[in-house]
Amino acid sequence: MLIEQPPQILRMLYPSAMWRMDKNEKSVYLTFDDGPIPEITPWVLDLLDKYGIKATFFMVGDNVRKHPAEFRMVVERGHRIGNHTFNHIRGFEFLSKNYLANTDKANEYLHTDLFRPPHGHMRWLQYMVLKKKYRIVMWDLVTRDYSKHLNGPQVFEIVKRYVRNGSIITFHDSIKSEPRMKYALPRSIEWLLEQGYTFKVFD
Repeated sequence: MLIEQPPQILRMLYPSAMWRMDKNEKSVYLTFDDGPIPEITPWVLDLLDKYGIKATFFMVGDNVRKHPAEFRMVVERGHRIGNHTFNHIRGFEFLSKNYLANTDKANEYLHTDLFRPPHGHMRWLQYMVLKKKYRIVMWDLVTRDYSKHLNGPQVFEIVKRYVRNGSIITFHDSIKSEPRMKYALPRSIEWLLEQGYTFKVFD
């Protein structure tokens, strides 16, 4: 649970970040990290279109540079865009000025006011600067679709076990996550709809 649904003590590290939305509203916020990827992102978009769902894609700037067509697809289909740094770097491993410069470089391609740090890692100074430029979006439920120690049914069970009102749910449109995400995502969407959840994006 420490990973799938971060405890309050971890959320307090970045108090102004968004971890969970309105707990009184039966809605969820579907998000995708690490794209766009030609082999994965269009499949995700087609699935979301099938159910009439809008989501938020936290994109790696260098992937946008390499795959502009897929980036345009996400934008043209009405989804929200977020910054996930240019090179998917961990804040703890880089000096603040380098990390912030990498984030700014990504936003030259993305032009967004949303930011999610890769792996959830930010130094305090990085966080203090970034929160002045962006709305920092973390998560209330990470599916762990990236984990080679899990299979698709286990990822689906994580969604069912930990989702709640206002959950910000994180999947990954990445090569590493593909087999588990492609199993769990459509089943999660159908199950969430059956449970009466609506899907929202950040205003």
